[in-house]
Amino acid sequence: MTTWIVLGVIVAIGLWLIAVYNGLVSGRNQAQTAWSQIDVQLKRRHDLIPNLVQVVKDAMGYEQETLTKVIQARNAAAAASGPAQAGPAESALTQATRGLLGLVESYPQLRANDNVKQLQEELTTTENKIAFARQFYNDSVNAYNNRRQSFPAVLAAQSLGFGPIELFDMPDAEREVPKVALR
Repeated sequence: MTTWIVLGVIVAIGLWLIAVYNGLVSGRNQAQTAWSQIDVQLKRRHDLIPNLVQVVKDAMGYEQETLTKVIQARNAAAAASGPAQAGPAESALTQATRGLLGLVESYPQLRANDNVKQLQEELTTTENKIAFARQFYNDSVNAYNNRRQSFPAVLAAQSLGFGPIELFDMPDAEREVPKVALR
């Protein structure tokens, strides 16, 4: 009788470990898939920005400093990998792109350019997709991290190789309220 009780406890513990493991794998995979979606949108953004810069550059031969900043920020963002590196790099790119779009608004000939309008619209759409993908990623990471840190999974998660996953945080620079100057 004692042998059956011990065997039952061992089987129960084994089934529990399987359930915990499968749940953690599912959560980690969902977070990785969500990051892939962000990565796709970031690549699209990185591909659009040089086109916008080129159209603006062709339309005006000055304001090179702004264009240079955008290209440098784009290259740094494209080279970043993972949420920890991508967050600050994407924030710098957002700030540089805002400067470029502000520049476009200052020049009527650029505002009237159909190529600039189309690229601005595509960039705005991509920015919205990035925001939605970032929200889904952070929700997925939060669910995974909660599962990993909750009892009883916390007893086995670390020993099974499931560490925490980083959120894709909004850097402080993006939290600043934009300044609007009315003439």
